[in-house]
Amino acid sequence: MTQRVELATVMDRLAVDEVVTEYAVAVDDGDWEAYRGLFSPEGRADYRSAGGIEGDARQVAAWLEESMRLFSMRQHLIVNRRVAFGTLDQDTGDTARVRADYVNPMRFAADGAESAAPDFVCGGRYSFGLLRTYDGWRLSEVVVQEKWRRLPEPAKAGVSD
Repeated sequence: MTQRVELATVMDRLAVDEVVTEYAVAVDDGDWEAYRGLFSPEGRADYRSAGGIEGDARQVAAWLEESMRLFSMRQHLIVNRRVAFGTLDQDTGDTARVRADYVNPMRFAADGAESAAPDFVCGGRYSFGLLRTYDGWRLSEVVVQEKWRRLPEPAKAGVSD
């Protein structure tokens, strides 16, 4: 591999990593326009394993916008990113796959004082498919595989703080 090819691969890896980071930030910040902008025109997302929907980026963004109103705080931590580049039409590097684990603490929106601790935490694995477009790397597919979740413990009768 030449230095030029190695540099291009590093640049692509950084660009792909940035798309994954921007995905987490868009969801956490509730920036649904930015979320939709991360996808290719045919891009789809599948949140069914986490109790959500599967559909195109527009449909899923609308669903996320509604369902994320339940949470006043969201913080995706996407780690252990494994990136692999593929081929499309015989041109090396036109597609990428990222498998990454996530932990997602969230706090329920509530009237009055909020605790600093999250009420709801889930974790699992993302599978991102990306496509090189004229506008840069875009998501062609996002699949969430939720593996676990921890819900708030019910208040015990007769116990006060």
